[in-house]
Amino acid sequence: MARTQHKTDVEEWLDTLDPATTPAKDARHLREIGQALTNLEDAERALEKAIADARAAGDSWTAIGAVLGTSRQAAHRKFGPKAAGRRS
Repeated sequence: MARTQHKTDVEEWLDTLDPATTPAKDARHLREIGQALTNLEDAERALEKAIADARAAGDSWTAIGAVLGTSRQAAHRKFGPKAAGRRS
């Protein structure tokens, strides 16, 4: 949620700039950063959903941790509360 608010704040700030007095340059790289951030947020949501679905289907934290390349404890610590919240 904080990233979305930050994005809105930046867009509002950009709207206040006057093109006649503000030097501009190619913003391609900045747009790429913004797109990468959006892609990252989408991937994080997809991962959280996949883990919640796996838990709902009965997959163990040991198996999930193995797929993530971490321990079951680390997987549970990071995703346990999110997985539980998605199932309810």
